[in-house]
Amino acid sequence: MFKSIASDINREFRHGNMVTRLILINIAVFIFVNILWIIFNSINAGEPSPTYRAILHGLSISSDWWHNITHPWTPITSMFLHEGFWHILWNMLYLYWFGRIIGDFIGDNKIFPLYLLGGLAGGLAFFTVSNLLPMFTADTYFAMGASGAVMAIVMASGVLAPDYQLRLLLIGSVKLKYVVAFILLMDLFFIANNVNTGGHFAHLGGAAFGWYFIHSLRQGSDLSKPINQITDRFLDWLYNRKREKRPKFQTVRGGKVATHQGRSPSKPQRSADLQAQVDQILDKIRESGYDSLTEEEKEILFQASKEDS
Repeated sequence: MFKSIASDINREFRHGNMVTRLILINIAVFIFVNILWIIFNSINAGEPSPTYRAILHGLSISSDWWHNITHPWTPITSMFLHEGFWHILWNMLYLYWFGRIIGDFIGDNKIFPLYLLGGLAGGLAFFTVSNLLPMFTADTYFAMGASGAVMAIVMASGVLAPDYQLRLLLIGSVKLKYVVAFILLMDLFFIANNVNTGGHFAHLGGAAFGWYFIHSLRQGSDLSKPINQITDRFLDWLYNRKREKRPKFQTVRGGKVATHQGRSPSKPQRSADLQAQVDQILDKIRESGYDSLTEEEKEILFQASKEDS
């Protein structure tokens, strides 16, 4: 059973859209964090573990500038880090609902840059407010969660397609702009009542970037391009490293030695029929997106990827 589940998750991650991948990454980190909580609290006789809290703080962005300088990875790691169930549940639901709208309207390749840059904007807003408001300056605070990144996607979807109809349970059809406005008003309400003030300022920081992202796109400036270029170069480097690590095999042909890298000569090459099917499926993805595939087409892609690995 577990092997089948792992296979399904691997297939979704490799062939799913960016929203699916981000959700899977967040869930994986959430499970890992809670396993750490169980281990360290059990070792500490059921009491809150200082070691566990230190690990969590080491991955969270802080109101203390020195902590952020000595932990330069925290602006990134904090936006994938959740501790509470309801925290990650609502963030992932928002990411799923509104991220699909972004992907449908301006393309799947805009999702990750918007998430990443929105999360950085949210972290910057948290840090700035925490060092300006008197209520924060007396102590050190830490922030974690994808809320800033998700709010960038929420706001971007509202700016991009304000009249898009959403069907809400018990309410019916509601225009997207009213849903986004309600979410923003809730953040302002919580700030006014001093409830997780720094966190809700991070939400507003992410939302502000989401608006700016779509505004820049309409002005002809695509802020996602640099992020996608860096990501593509990293993935190309990683792929080439994997190819270099593959063992080399030698075969003898007519007295001459031929060297093959990466794939055993005993392993059959992908058939022409399968390759034609894969090409047709890839064309369909480019035209209509991965979600347009049938289960049979998804399985063909998965089997083809296993042959290439």
